[in-house]
Amino acid sequence: MKRRLLLTASLAAGAFAPYIARAATKGTLKIGYQRSSTALVLLKSRGWLETKLAPIGYDVTWALFPSGPPMLEALNAGAVNLAFTGETPPIFAQAAGTPVVYVANSVPHPHGEAILVPAASNISTVAALKGKKVAVAKGSSANYLLVSAVEKAGLSFSDITSVYLQPPDARAAFQSGDVDAWAIWDPFYAAAEQAGAKKITDATGIVPNHDFYLSRRDFATANHNALDTVISQIEAIETWLPNNRAAAATELAPSIGLPQPLLLHSFERSSYGVAKISAAVLQDQQKVADTFYKLGLIPSPVTVATAAWS
Repeated sequence: MKRRLLLTASLAAGAFAPYIARAATKGTLKIGYQRSSTALVLLKSRGWLETKLAPIGYDVTWALFPSGPPMLEALNAGAVNLAFTGETPPIFAQAAGTPVVYVANSVPHPHGEAILVPAASNISTVAALKGKKVAVAKGSSANYLLVSAVEKAGLSFSDITSVYLQPPDARAAFQSGDVDAWAIWDPFYAAAEQAGAKKITDATGIVPNHDFYLSRRDFATANHNALDTVISQIEAIETWLPNNRAAAATELAPSIGLPQPLLLHSFERSSYGVAKISAAVLQDQQKVADTFYKLGLIPSPVTVATAAWS
């Protein structure tokens, strides 16, 4: 299992080869994003980055990913230059030798991820997951929520059976009854709720649930002006969002492929803001790293502070 966590050269030659061919030049900023990366999806929709980066010699390309781990595999392969993930993927990437750096982070938003059970389930607590199968994307932020929630409930992680699936496959397994619960984030979380899923816990009081903007150290060092421009535009979007959630949901519904009311529901429970990486955030990340090493889910200890970028 540990070997599967390592990012192999075959990734660069295989699944991400088309991206690499388009993202190799210094003048291209290739951004990896998820449906949960609201600020980036809005920037993509509006074309603000293209307008701001063109005068300093950069064009922009975009790649959509189902979750953070495959995005950081692409970052390692040189297929993307900037990635957006939750707190766990950079830990796995650092453990696998990716020269990842933390560029900026979101404010905590613990209401944006949860552990769900089907509408007809009699499971109402995390402790009741003992002996049950729980779907989760391996190495994702929800993976850390699941680990931490199980331990807080007095169980060992081995007391549950983790079924590692990307969100689309996890949703299918959850709906068919092949798993008993699902650890997931918005907007998948909101969509599952709309379909009748019940929350047994979100991340409140368990993990902070930061999101991160990440790059490779070599790219960040050579292209700091481009990254600074991106973060300033993200900051502008994050300042606009809290008072314009309904407008944002209307704007993004077609591109994300979810109904406006569902998106609005997820936006209303989120927190907005972007900040430079602080010592406190790095300490939170060190807890994530130590947790996954203790469980044997990463092959070696990780010192998070070595991935800080200034």
